Amino acid sequence: MTRSLQAVAYRRPSVLESAAGGQLLGLETSRGATPTGVKDHPQFFAGFLTSPQVASAALLAVADVAAARYYQQQLRASLDPVVTGNGDRLRFESFSGCCGVYARLDVLEPGLDGGQVGHGTTNVDVNNPLREALSRIGSDDPLHLRVGPEELAVTTLDGPVVEKKVPLPDRWLRGFAEAQVIAAGFDLRAELPAADAVRFLRALPRGGARGASTGPRWVVPSGKTLRPTTRAVPGAVCLPGPERLIALQRVLRHATALRVYGPAVTGGAAATASAWEVVLPGMRLTLTLSPDSSRGFSGEGGVLDALATDEAAEDAELISVLLAWEPRVDVADLASASGLTPERVRAALIRLGTSGRVGYDTAEAAYFHRELPYDAERVERHNPRLRSARALVAAGAVALDGALGTVTAEDGHVHRVRDEAGVLSCSCLWWAKYRGGRGPCKHALAVRMVRRGDAAAERDMARVEADAR
Repeated sequence: MTRSLQAVAYRRPSVLESAAGGQLLGLETSRGATPTGVKDHPQFFAGFLTSPQVASAALLAVADVAAARYYQQQLRASLDPVVTGNGDRLRFESFSGCCGVYARLDVLEPGLDGGQVGHGTTNVDVNNPLREALSRIGSDDPLHLRVGPEELAVTTLDGPVVEKKVPLPDRWLRGFAEAQVIAAGFDLRAELPAADAVRFLRALPRGGARGASTGPRWVVPSGKTLRPTTRAVPGAVCLPGPERLIALQRVLRHATALRVYGPAVTGGAAATASAWEVVLPGMRLTLTLSPDSSRGFSGEGGVLDALATDEAAEDAELISVLLAWEPRVDVADLASASGLTPERVRAALIRLGTSGRVGYDTAEAAYFHRELPYDAERVERHNPRLRSARALVAAGAVALDGALGTVTAEDGHVHRVRDEAGVLSCSCLWWAKYRGGRGPCKHALAVRMVRRGDAAAERDMARVEADAR
């Protein structure tokens, strides 16, 4: 696994302090993006939390996921959560070290009081002493939240910064991109009231490596609860590795409902990802699970088609100019403003997601804008199927013949790629194993690249001929 070290620097550790009017939670920020450019320590909010104990527990749940590995648990994992100010809400996000669980806490307008939410994205320091202090927050304690340094501290503090160096595997970068693509295909499948939600979640296994479930599990809505089923049936939702929902235990006593999201399934479907959202007073906590505990989001292949086309890259540059940290990115509005079709806007958003510039909110069925310090070109460079497909195209290994494409692989084997109603299938072992469930194989991807190249060449020739006339 390719890794690099990302230096995350803070002016001081985040801390929970006693103050005259209650307690002050100061979350320190690192270098981040804002509407006025990159700042070393941006401030996004200074005001009160309307439900201090709930917010503290939910923030700890996000930090739990950032520090956890649900597969190969002996390996180290630690990545500070990301915070985004969207003008009307704060979003805290994290990814597990194994790349299989994505967590997001949305603190909405009703959860914030007495302060204006800024715009931008950065990391926030959640250290061990702070975690211990947050766990002791009482229900009656007024809690003032400051995300970012005090203005006085920005101008006068000259002491040494607090610097952390965290491993940043390329799988994590790809995971952020893949999670939003997969979530965009989810619909609401079930909603449980508070008591039934708590009963269901508390009955789930909590085991670690030895207690982890084997094979996909499924649940189907039944009255006000979810009933286990041994196979995928219409209306069912996959519950892959239920022990990975353990972070939700922190907030169960504050839950008002549980919403479950997933893709449409038919009988006999393979395991799928799913999202589990606990509704809290003034906020939402969502965990999105990959299709298997041992299977990270990074290998799902949902972004490959968008990465494989120059058209999406050009469209993404245009769409990126129109983003402004909106809490809801409206595809129709972007299409109107850019002159692109909604389909091209969605492809551009997927492309932007590969560098962490957009996420997807299942509760609102909408993209949102954020800026992570990741490089889209890096994601492309370290995606093995994309690299292999480009190499096949460069070597002239692809031949097209109507709905059939043939690809001569590096070992001399010829693979046949067929187009069936826009879906490319292949004769290779990858397709036989996954049947498109983890994105296109390198051969189908290479055929799609060549087709798009031929189509672009035809359009260019048509324009040249039209100009000549």
